[in-house]
Amino acid sequence: MSYTGAQILMESLKSVGVEHIFGYPGGAVIPVFDVLNKTDFKFILTRHEQAAAHAADGYARITGKPGVVIVTSGPGATNTVTGIATANMDSSPIVVITGQVKTTLIGTDAFQEVDITGIVRPITKHRYLVKNIHDLPRIIKEAFYIASTGRPGPVLIDLPIDISLGTVEKFSIPDKVNLRGYKPNYKGHPLQIKKLAQAIKEAKRPIVYVGGGVKWSGATKELREFLEKTQIPVTSTLMGLGVIDPDYKYYLDMLGMHGTVYANLSINESDLIIAIGVRFDDRVTGKVETFAPNAKIAHIDIDSASISKIIKVDIPVVGDAKQILQELNKIVEPGDYSEWQQFVLKLKEENQLDLPHGDGRLHPQWIIKRTSDLTNGEVAIATDVGQHQMWVAQYYKFKYEKQLLTSGGLGTMGSGLPFAIGAAVAQLKERKPVIVFSGDGSIQMNIQELATIKHENLPVKIFILNNSYLGMVRQWQELFWNRNYSGTFLGTGTKYYPDFVKLAESYDIPAIRVFKEEEVDDAIRKALEYDGPYLIEFVIEKEENVFPMVPAGRGLTEIMRGMA
Repeated sequence: MSYTGAQILMESLKSVGVEHIFGYPGGAVIPVFDVLNKTDFKFILTRHEQAAAHAADGYARITGKPGVVIVTSGPGATNTVTGIATANMDSSPIVVITGQVKTTLIGTDAFQEVDITGIVRPITKHRYLVKNIHDLPRIIKEAFYIASTGRPGPVLIDLPIDISLGTVEKFSIPDKVNLRGYKPNYKGHPLQIKKLAQAIKEAKRPIVYVGGGVKWSGATKELREFLEKTQIPVTSTLMGLGVIDPDYKYYLDMLGMHGTVYANLSINESDLIIAIGVRFDDRVTGKVETFAPNAKIAHIDIDSASISKIIKVDIPVVGDAKQILQELNKIVEPGDYSEWQQFVLKLKEENQLDLPHGDGRLHPQWIIKRTSDLTNGEVAIATDVGQHQMWVAQYYKFKYEKQLLTSGGLGTMGSGLPFAIGAAVAQLKERKPVIVFSGDGSIQMNIQELATIKHENLPVKIFILNNSYLGMVRQWQELFWNRNYSGTFLGTGTKYYPDFVKLAESYDIPAIRVFKEEEVDDAIRKALEYDGPYLIEFVIEKEENVFPMVPAGRGLTEIMRGMA
């Protein structure tokens, strides 16, 4: 009996636990799809390769396991680049398998040939060009190991069609991975952990600052145990939302450009920052020179390259957040933080987020707050990028670590609907609903995926906040560019363009349009009760802005709380 490369690929994917595959066929992967159709894998045909990459990313964010993408060569491969970059910035493990021309044609500018391994070099953890059919089982094993260990991230495998069509008499899948030079450090250095514990005991104004690394580590339980034991105030990045119990007394919500006033002012006044699984992104730090001027900084992160990259760190602890917190919890002793605790609670009480409503207009903040209340903060939420993303971060009370799917690092418009596809597929047995918050700009970037959610009958609920603008860019133009709304108006005056309700109905997806605050609750309930995809278009105020806001390049204390 002989085995083709395509058959070996499917057996290798099965061996690493793959159940679902996202993708789009083409000439260079026809042999792969021929075999795929005879397997037990659940294949989700997206309507664009970019969406396949985002959907695999969303799947990974929900499950913690690598999402898998199979696409063809040339434009099929290049169409995944934005999704790969999105996953890379947010440390999401995906494995992208691209078709390629025959090995004998590589470098000849053959039809639909691109050097995809060269193109994605800066945005992947690793990439492979398969040159020998015997290497394929090892490459698959290595790819999934690299994608899911250390700081997770995307891996690409370029598979020439002659390798897929080639045959061998036998093959074996390796039991172990042996990669020289790649040995992620999971166990933090004991002396550094002790040094951190001592700093925590001696501090007077400590604050914990958590990010997406806590999610990928699965360290929510350990973090909450640490906070319960120490009663230290804590703030989160966008990517860290959900790891902290929203009812924790000293939770300060999100910090940074559109973070809360009380989070930004508290971190500015702290004397010890315990940063866990974060990158010190510019959207968080603001002007680096003014960030937490009186604080000693400890940084727990599995990626040593992230430590002292932007902010100088006093106590580096390299390793897995879960394992380090387990060891820290054994020895940590809180200091006397009573004055500090009262200070941050007063800041929180005096600087609550505004919740505009009841004035006859439909405000997005109210829509998101009611969504949070009606779902008890327990539904998986995907967002696109822009104003709606920040309103979701501010007003939805996330309870779980793998609940928010959003593009934080790259800020990718069009990722929200495919993210939701991946999340819904991951939870398909339970038929758990996934809500997508999007804007009228973002949703149109991958709106063809309405076909995917209908075809698969996924319980994806699409909430479009329609203000007829590219809202976040328009806000910056209003605040800093004398209201020169150049290239940001998406409307046509008196008509709805496109008519999202009719568009959804053309895909046989039920949809409604909401104008009034009193219609919001019933609309949300209808969407959640319907067993399948559902779309609501909320027509909101055209010039609604996201506040608080720290202008780009300013310090965290230079906060705009609203229009002057």
